[in-house]
Amino acid sequence: MTTQETLENVEKALDEIRPFLMSDGGNIKLLSIEDFVVKVQLEGACIGCSVNQMTLKNGVEATIKKFAPQIKEVINVV
Repeated sequence: MTTQETLENVEKALDEIRPFLMSDGGNIKLLSIEDFVVKVQLEGACIGCSVNQMTLKNGVEATIKKFAPQIKEVINVV
């Protein structure tokens, strides 16, 4: 998979996740993809949410890996 295809697939995954985050007053922004590590920034209500790490790993990371299996990890940059 090319770098561009990886980027497009990660964006597709985030588009699938956004409605759930937005329904709780949050959002997510893609910052970069480096060495198969996706860096994102949680926004809005997601910033102070006590379960944001669980959401990041169980929701965001799992969905991204479904679209782009070569991704190793998703990290929230504060």
